[in-house]
Amino acid sequence: MSNNTPKILWADDEIDLLKPHILFLKAKGYEVDTVSNGRDALDALQSARYSLILLDENMPGLSGLETLARINQLHPDIPVIMITKSEEENIMNQAIGNQIADYLIKPVNPNQILLSLKKNLHSTELVARQASSSYQQEFQQISSLINSASSVEEWIEVYRLLVYWELKLADSDSQMDEMLLLQKRDANANFCKFVKRNYEDWVTSDEHPMMSHEVFRRTVFPLLDKGEKVCFVLIDNFRLDQWRIVQPLLSEFFNMEENLYTTILPTSTQYARNAIFAGLMPLQIATMYPQYWVDEDEDEGLNIHESKLIQTQLDRFRRKDRFAYTKINDSQGGEKFIRQLSKMADIPLQVLVLNFIDMLSHARTESKMIRELANSDAAYRSLTESWFRHSSAVDLFRRLAEMGYKVILTTDHGTIRVDNPIKVVGDRNTNTNLRYKVGKNLNYNAKQVYEMKDPKRFGLPAPNLSSTFIYALNEDFFSYPNNYNYYVQYYTGTFQHGGISLQEMLVPLVTLTPK
Repeated sequence: MSNNTPKILWADDEIDLLKPHILFLKAKGYEVDTVSNGRDALDALQSARYSLILLDENMPGLSGLETLARINQLHPDIPVIMITKSEEENIMNQAIGNQIADYLIKPVNPNQILLSLKKNLHSTELVARQASSSYQQEFQQISSLINSASSVEEWIEVYRLLVYWELKLADSDSQMDEMLLLQKRDANANFCKFVKRNYEDWVTSDEHPMMSHEVFRRTVFPLLDKGEKVCFVLIDNFRLDQWRIVQPLLSEFFNMEENLYTTILPTSTQYARNAIFAGLMPLQIATMYPQYWVDEDEDEGLNIHESKLIQTQLDRFRRKDRFAYTKINDSQGGEKFIRQLSKMADIPLQVLVLNFIDMLSHARTESKMIRELANSDAAYRSLTESWFRHSSAVDLFRRLAEMGYKVILTTDHGTIRVDNPIKVVGDRNTNTNLRYKVGKNLNYNAKQVYEMKDPKRFGLPAPNLSSTFIYALNEDFFSYPNNYNYYVQYYTGTFQHGGISLQEMLVPLVTLTPK
């Protein structure tokens, strides 16, 4: 037998009657050792390494359940399939409570046992093989969609497919990662060209996809008009793949309708999030409400007027809706909000900003430990899921469902993992963001960026008359020539936002209806 041959231990007091089954399993490539009681099974485990144990429940001496308890103490990593003549529910409950891998009732046929072995020993390999095969079959179709996509709706379809396969292949331990990564890069390269061709039309004409400044008007107001209690939840830096990974945690409480919308540029809090809450493009905010707009070069926080901006939007639409605004930065803040929610039950609109993923993104840049924990998109998703599961977030959503709130869950922008430095030169007043720059004396290669030489045409306030906005594309990030090598080493592999990519611009907009 090769080292890769699964080795099975079968414990049954009628083992001699099971020779046809054992011969069948050996013919299928399994090595099978047999014993006739629980004590011999425990002795066998001391002298050999087994992939799985088949364990009869009704044996003389140590019963199957007693043997199972000892196995769990000594070898908790070895899956156990219990086989029994009894259909008594309490025996089944005890066995399942001891975390058995499967439960079969005699008489069992060889194919039943084979199916259970495949499920418990080979599922990862089989799922990976199937996922890889399915992705390979769809690869050409996705490539065709990437090359032909000519509308935001078609790009959303492409992005959804890429995220679906990214999660499917990650779950299956497949070797297709490199192939998918290349296809994602190809998609982003084409998407960036699409945005460069169309973005100015989106912000200057009535024909455009839903964008940041329209989210409230098109999702929140119609629900309030129907008399719904609404909670608008904005999770900063929340990508589609991160939504998909936390979605199962909320499915117990809500029915879900997933959509995506297109963020404005720059894909950063100062611009995109303020546009959501004000219901205006940034230039309009700066013109109409200059007291609530903070320029790039000011020390004041860039998103400290969100509650006031919401009020301006309600006032412009002559709405009298009462609302409460809460920003939650940690679990304690979430727990405090949950405690206070019942006292605010008469307020029809709750607006929540959850900042954890934004903080995680910045920590990913600044903390060596977090860099190690989130060194890939898959690890970044895993940290997001872990936060959601173990913080107050799940309890918060559960409480909203219990109180009958319809939830609009969204974000202001996503992030992308960057790995390609692009040189740019700017004066000391140039902003520090790695995915977009705004300044009056920028020096760059125009072929490598998307440039806005007249920001006002794009709905953006300009700090100076000669200010230009430039945006990084794909997985690029801006780097200054001085101290270049250190800068590149420090930021390569970090998650950034502000520029143009599928991950940053096409973001989840989900309606959650309590079950």
